[in-house]
Amino acid sequence: MKIKFILAVFALIWLALIARLFFLAVESNSYYEQLSHNNTVKTEKIIPVRGEIVDVNNKPIAINKLGFKISLKPHLLLEKNIALFDEEIAVLTKLLPNLKADELIKNYKKKDSFYNHNYIDIVEFISYEEIMPVYSILNLRENIDIIPSPKRYYPYDKIASHVIGYVSRANKKDIENNALLELIGYTGKTGIEKQYNEFLQGQSGYREIKVNANNKEIEELSYTKAVEDKKLILNLDLELQKYIATLFEGIAGAVVVMNVDGSILSAGSFPEYDLNTFVSGITYDMWNDLSTSLDKPFTNKLINGLYPPGSTIKTGLGLIYITTKLNASWGVNCTAEMQLGDRVFRCWKQQGGHGATTIEKAIRESCDDYFYKGSLIVGNEKMSEGLMRYGLGVKSGIDLPNEFLGTVPSREWKKKKFNRPWTLGETVNTSIGQGDFLITPVQMARYTALMATGKLPTPHFAKMIGNTPYAPPPQEVLDANELSKLPLIQKAMYGVCNEPGGTALHYVHSKVAIAGKTGTAQVVAIKQDEKKRKLEHDMEYYSRSHAWFTTYGPYSNPQYVVLVMVEHGGHGGSASGDIVSNIYNKLLELNYIKDASKKE
Repeated sequence: MKIKFILAVFALIWLALIARLFFLAVESNSYYEQLSHNNTVKTEKIIPVRGEIVDVNNKPIAINKLGFKISLKPHLLLEKNIALFDEEIAVLTKLLPNLKADELIKNYKKKDSFYNHNYIDIVEFISYEEIMPVYSILNLRENIDIIPSPKRYYPYDKIASHVIGYVSRANKKDIENNALLELIGYTGKTGIEKQYNEFLQGQSGYREIKVNANNKEIEELSYTKAVEDKKLILNLDLELQKYIATLFEGIAGAVVVMNVDGSILSAGSFPEYDLNTFVSGITYDMWNDLSTSLDKPFTNKLINGLYPPGSTIKTGLGLIYITTKLNASWGVNCTAEMQLGDRVFRCWKQQGGHGATTIEKAIRESCDDYFYKGSLIVGNEKMSEGLMRYGLGVKSGIDLPNEFLGTVPSREWKKKKFNRPWTLGETVNTSIGQGDFLITPVQMARYTALMATGKLPTPHFAKMIGNTPYAPPPQEVLDANELSKLPLIQKAMYGVCNEPGGTALHYVHSKVAIAGKTGTAQVVAIKQDEKKRKLEHDMEYYSRSHAWFTTYGPYSNPQYVVLVMVEHGGHGGSASGDIVSNIYNKLLELNYIKDASKKE
């Protein structure tokens, strides 16, 4: 029994050894193969080159400037390698005098650790011209790696800065939302660069290489090209954009030049700022100057500037009046003042008022009294519902990030925001685009296109996203009754620019027949006990009204909307008429408009 027991124990031991041998030799083969593969094969991601942005004529708006990044081998700060580290820093600062040793050392120390086996970037960008004379010398040094690294560049500096936007270093939040940014390092922060960031940044490629025990590359095993360099074509015309920038020198405000289908040829928020300063990092002094300026150069006034629309809303409001509780023949006798309770609402024309006034004259001469009295009949509910349906106080859908809503005041809005009751005085204020009424210039441009064509477009800058055309269809927001009465509003808008009494008549010198509406949006309220209005040019600059002039042309065949808003410009026609006229003449010169007929 003893022998049998001993033999059985030996047999079990041998079986266990054989089983373990089988596991190590056969079953674990794939595991150790993969482990070996990981030790000798390395996968590198290839950074995609950011796509270019060009204008409608293929002129570059945002491109990539050719350059390189400089990296150093890791672990050079170990005691045995410190001499090599000092030597490489000395070589770099000698051959490239613009580099500062303390910055290079600081950048290296940030990322050097026992766990990092990749080369460490110490210079993010150095231009092609600067590095080429010493490239061959540096490239022979084993501890230095020079890698192509394009840098975003804006050839026109500040032209259309708020529209184009800029790229800058990605932060933690950016990387959390987009893992590829950890590799790329930069992302679109504002404007078109941000809106189309995912398209422009592309997708990384992959390179599989075999390395030895010293992490030195022996062989390239596979290569997958990055999806990159995708082109974004805009509807913007840079020649027109540059011309308009000259018209706004020393002026704060906004401009939109838009095809009635929504495609934007030019748009600007003024003052502008140099985009290139943000790519590498802006200085504190420069940031402080821009951020504290009362003209708010950092604000994209096209979509984030909120202004009272003033009398520009009288076109759409007039359409609401004559298609709801009033008709085209309804009128008032404007005596320059309307009493409501203990308050007096004054018309802008103080000497005798406008007299007998119906819809066409009310728009042409911008009679406040007509809209005051009409609002009390039509009511705020129909006014606010109609104006929002026409595109005010709602997002336009423009292809820019962070568009603001604005406000069309209403009973429901006030209850929700302030939990206070609505008053008739607020209805009257709303009828002339004052009070809590706030819109963006892009909303007004869209609204004007609706007045011109009967269709509400989606404003857009993109023309081609890669090989895909971008042309969002317009919305049909007017009913049959509104469409039938729209020509009356259009005729009145023509009168604003071309007929006696028109508020823009004396300020328009366009070679193109245009229709439009002026607007003076008060910044400071006029006191009730002030019998005579203070003239705009006698006011302090920042107390003056904003000047609107929104137009379309040619009148008989609407093709383009031109909107100009001058901050603290005073009267809409006098401050903006010359700019609007010059823009139409430029559209004629550039062959966007072919018919220059002034006779309608």
